[in-house]
Amino acid sequence: MAQSIAQQARGRLAAASVIGDPELVARCRAELQAAKLEQHIRQVVDAAPPLSPSQRERLALLLCPGLDAERSEQGTG
Repeated sequence: MAQSIAQQARGRLAAASVIGDPELVARCRAELQAAKLEQHIRQVVDAAPPLSPSQRERLALLLCPGLDAERSEQGTG
């Protein structure tokens, strides 16, 4: 059975901890957090009913807050 992205990230964090490089450990922790978030988002999206275009846009803005500012600057928001 293939490992999930979170399991792979957890393994890299364990290896980085053994090596003892604080910067590498910090990067691996951030990668693990992102992998867990990705896994959770995937589970929620897979369980949710289809979204309308406006719902998708609002949710995308939560993940990419800079897009909202760009749209405002362009006069499209």
